[in-house]
Amino acid sequence: MIKGFATTEGTEKYTARFPQAAAGHFRAAHGLSISSIGIGTYLGDWDVETDENYARSITRFVELGGNTIDTAANYRFQRSERSIGEALKELTAKGFGREEILICTKGGYLPFDGEPPRNVQQYFEDTFVKTGIAKPEDLVGGSHCMTPKYLQSQIDQSRANMGIETLDVFYIHNPESQLSEIDKYTFEAKLAKAFEMLEENRAAGKIQFYGVATWNGFRVQPAERGYHSLERMVSIAKQIGGEGHGFKFIQLPYNLAMPEAYLLPNQASGGQAVSTIDAAGAMDVTVMVSASILQGKLASGLPPNIVEAMGEPASEALASIQFVRSTPGVSTALVGMSRVTHVEENLSLVNIEPVDLETFQNLFAKMR
Repeated sequence: MIKGFATTEGTEKYTARFPQAAAGHFRAAHGLSISSIGIGTYLGDWDVETDENYARSITRFVELGGNTIDTAANYRFQRSERSIGEALKELTAKGFGREEILICTKGGYLPFDGEPPRNVQQYFEDTFVKTGIAKPEDLVGGSHCMTPKYLQSQIDQSRANMGIETLDVFYIHNPESQLSEIDKYTFEAKLAKAFEMLEENRAAGKIQFYGVATWNGFRVQPAERGYHSLERMVSIAKQIGGEGHGFKFIQLPYNLAMPEAYLLPNQASGGQAVSTIDAAGAMDVTVMVSASILQGKLASGLPPNIVEAMGEPASEALASIQFVRSTPGVSTALVGMSRVTHVEENLSLVNIEPVDLETFQNLFAKMR
């Protein structure tokens, strides 16, 4: 296994490899320097060709100025994590150190192994119940589990898949899935047990930081069943890990068509109602954004005024990415990239500054 993890010195070394990078491309996050564009590995077929395309794309991504990699155990049935492992071997051979790269993954959904099983229930029984990792009642909605033993199995599985000793960020994947079947008090008790296990993994050197990667949890109103309170999550982390707790990252969708993270004042912070992005900033939590171009839906058909405000980049997809990475409080815009050509197009933004705050705010005011 490749030893090490992203460090201050390592990520600063990485930043120094790109003196031509525009101001604002690399951002500070808990002592690290991370790229404002991250590579996502969610979509794609579960075949060897896609595996190889991802490995090449990840390698090229790091070569061109991106050091933030995002994946999950269930992405392409563990194959995306394994493609990252192959890319890391190639990058090591090319002189890039493990300490230069931030690697984030997630656990919670059933990962399967290489392809979908014929019988999901039998897979769960054989893989998790018979091995003592989980009980039948631990599975929610037929696909989601966040008990400590289950999440531990996912951490160790992800480390093995990528061939790395330490995960930089481990997210509980879409924990709001649990709220379809349990009340918020039971949920918080389960979350506390999960956080306790994650703090133990930090102490053991298996993870650096942890958090939650959500879809709806931070985008809905507090009265809705699937709502997450960031303030409560941080409070639970402090109860478990003290002021030095590792709950330092969240991930949620945000883009031109889904502006709630910036616009909706659904979180409490300092006694006031603020947006999730503002709340995260106040609580020293880094915001990673998924669905920056909404799986290609925002790669065309944008209003001309938005493209113009974003500096008229070479494509509308780039304008959408530029919008996300220019949003105050967003650290990284994650974009799925399974082909080298997409990497090379998107990473042209490395040399272009995010739009200034006044331009962004004026544009957002017109969008409201």
